[in-house]
Amino acid sequence: MKKLILVVDDDHVFNQILVDQLRDMGLEAIGAVSWAEAARVLQEREPDLVFLDLRLPDADTPKLVAQLAPQFPVIVLTGYGSIRNAVSLIQAGAVEYLTKPVGLDELELTVRRELENAELRQRNAFYRRQLASRRPGPLLGAAPPMQALFELIEAVAPTDATVLIQGESGTGKEMVAQAIHEASPRAGRELVTVDCGTLQETLFESEIFGHERGAFTGADRQKKGMVEEAGGSTLFLDEIGETTPANQAKLLRLLETGTFRRLGGTKSLHADARFIVASNRDLAELSRSGSFRSDLYFRLESFVIKVPPLRERREDIPLLAEHFLQRFARGIERELGADALRLLTAYDWPGNVRELRNVIERAVILAGRERRVRSEHLGTLAAKESAACVLAFEREPTLGEIEKDYLRRTLQRYSGNRAKAAGVLGVSERNIYRLIKQYHLGE
Repeated sequence: MKKLILVVDDDHVFNQILVDQLRDMGLEAIGAVSWAEAARVLQEREPDLVFLDLRLPDADTPKLVAQLAPQFPVIVLTGYGSIRNAVSLIQAGAVEYLTKPVGLDELELTVRRELENAELRQRNAFYRRQLASRRPGPLLGAAPPMQALFELIEAVAPTDATVLIQGESGTGKEMVAQAIHEASPRAGRELVTVDCGTLQETLFESEIFGHERGAFTGADRQKKGMVEEAGGSTLFLDEIGETTPANQAKLLRLLETGTFRRLGGTKSLHADARFIVASNRDLAELSRSGSFRSDLYFRLESFVIKVPPLRERREDIPLLAEHFLQRFARGIERELGADALRLLTAYDWPGNVRELRNVIERAVILAGRERRVRSEHLGTLAAKESAACVLAFEREPTLGEIEKDYLRRTLQRYSGNRAKAAGVLGVSERNIYRLIKQYHLGE
């Protein structure tokens, strides 16, 4: 699409000359000879750059600059050039100040530069917002369920089809979305991620679709939503199952028509984004129970990717554990002990890959300068193995007997090291001393 330039200057001849020059540069240009006329244009169109005459008959240009600058780059034109005017207008928010008449070379150089700068500012602002998005773990795996998943990604990535990713928390749904995006024709732009589960209902529409100035109390300027930020890229809506029915209806309209309106706006805008959504809940069941719109679910179910939980691909656990071990190695050549690997592969991982990542990171910290990560460094996993032996009683034990035997076994496992036992059991070392004294385990 051509970049749109709005020229606001009450000199009819100069205005038309400037508009013609901009069009000769391959740009779309619209001229307005008053602010009232320009305001009508702005109700219908959104320029990429605005030229403002310093002395308009029906407006105060410095005030207009302050009003428009948060939305569009503004270049001020004047026949009354002075350093004082230039400084005040730049302080108000103008990106450039040109004195009439403007040479064609200077005009083209300035326009190209400011359009490029505007795009860079938009991208930088977007990247800063996206830095908060942290990936739960790598999309790695040799197990059959993962190979089937990779085949689905390869098949759907080149298309613009909407994809529904389902899987338990921590399985790597965002990584699947990232893989689809990176294998798609839109890979040149950053994936835009929205966590629907953390958005307040009242903010949802503003964040997704944006809002116009004055749309609600405190909306002092126009704001583009994530749909617009994802123009030319992919919008990933995570935890879509947490959205309300009212917001689901808005998302359905977006997916069905490819258009949307900003909050408080009257214009329908085109959404140039590919959509990927995800949920850790069973949307089919939610739609049957009435807590998720069935029409939206039917729109999403055309291409579903299910991410397997880690317990269904245990053969991938050593591969993932080794990956995380090297990531958190802290400058030491690390290796997993056989006892640690046995515990890792036996555990069911309710938190999936995210939980495995956290366990390995903690184990590396606890291992300190030791090269080998052993079972005792796995904390709660080692404690669970110890707990499995606690119930070997000839009769039903009391709670006190279970606590005493569990503590005794844990102390034996760590050769009487009370600090390590306290870490595994999740209590203070002071509590360990108290329990030892209570159960006479130090005698």
